Amino acid sequence: MAAITASMVAELRAKTDAPMMECKKALTEADGDATRAEEILRVKLGNKAGKAASRVTAEGVVTAAVSGSTGAMVEVNCETDFVTKNDSFLAFAQAAANLLAANDVADVAALSALAYSQDGFGPTLEDVRKGLIGKIGENMSIRRFKRYAGGGHLASYLHGTRIGVLVEFTGDEVAAKDVAMHVAAMKPKALATSDVPADLIEVERRVAAEKAAEDSAAAVAAGKAAQSPEIVARRVDGSVQKFLKEVSLLNQSFVKNDKQTVEQMLKEKSTQVAGFTLYVVGEGIEKKVDDFAAEVAAQVAAAKAQ
Repeated sequence: MAAITASMVAELRAKTDAPMMECKKALTEADGDATRAEEILRVKLGNKAGKAASRVTAEGVVTAAVSGSTGAMVEVNCETDFVTKNDSFLAFAQAAANLLAANDVADVAALSALAYSQDGFGPTLEDVRKGLIGKIGENMSIRRFKRYAGGGHLASYLHGTRIGVLVEFTGDEVAAKDVAMHVAAMKPKALATSDVPADLIEVERRVAAEKAAEDSAAAVAAGKAAQSPEIVARRVDGSVQKFLKEVSLLNQSFVKNDKQTVEQMLKEKSTQVAGFTLYVVGEGIEKKVDDFAAEVAAQVAAAKAQ
C-alpha cells in the first residue's frame, strides 16, 4: 500500500475541489494513483469533483501571429507570474510566434535555431533564451506550438496572456472570431463528436459504468429491484453521448446565444470551421506542491542534529 502524504491530498483537492477526507479516501483506494483517485471522486461526487480540473499551476504566456492563411501560436513557460510581466520575456515570446509564422519548422529545437537577436543576445532564438535566463534569473522554455499555413483563413483570440485560440475557417471573419472567443470560454476537446479522443471517451464510459453500478447497489440495499443490464447499458451510453456533445465544439451551445449550437450559428453565417487549437498556460503541467509542515519538521530535526 502506497503512503498517502499530505501533499498528495492537497494536490488532488486543488484539482478537484473535493473535501480533504474524500481526497484521502480516494487516494487510499487508488493506492496513491492520482489519476485513478480523480476518477473515483467523479464516481462518488459527480461533476463537483471536476469543476476545478482545468486549473493549472505552471506560469507563462501564450502568443500568436497571424497573416492571412498563415499563422502560429506558441506557449512559453517560466517559473513565476512575476516574469510573465517582464518586457524582455514578453518580447521573446512574441518573437517566437512571429518566427514560427514565417518559418515552417518541425519542432521546438528547429524553432529555437532560427536567427533572432534581442537585448544584446543572439544570434539564435535559443541564444536569446539562454541570455534572458541569466539576465532575469529564472528558467524559461518554449513548451509547444501550432502552425497553420496554406489552408483557410485564420482567426485568433488571446484572453490576456494565459489563454490562446487559433481557428481555421472559411466564410465570415466575425463569426470565426466569435468561435475563437467561444473556444476560450468553453474549452471544447474536439471539433466534432467523431474527433473526441478515444482515451477521453473510455474514461467517461468507465466513470458512467461505475456510477451506474453504485446506484444499482444502493437501490438493492434500499430494498428496490436492481436495474437490468440493458437499462444500465442504456444509461452508460446516454452519459457518454451527453459527454460527447458537451466537449465537441459544433455541438456546444453558442456562448452569445444559448438557443443555438455553434454549428447552427456557423450555418446561419455561411461559415465553416476546419479546425482549432486551444492553449491554456500550464495545462497538463503539475507544479510541485510544497508540504510546508514536513519542510518545517525537517528543518527542526536538522537543527537538533547539529
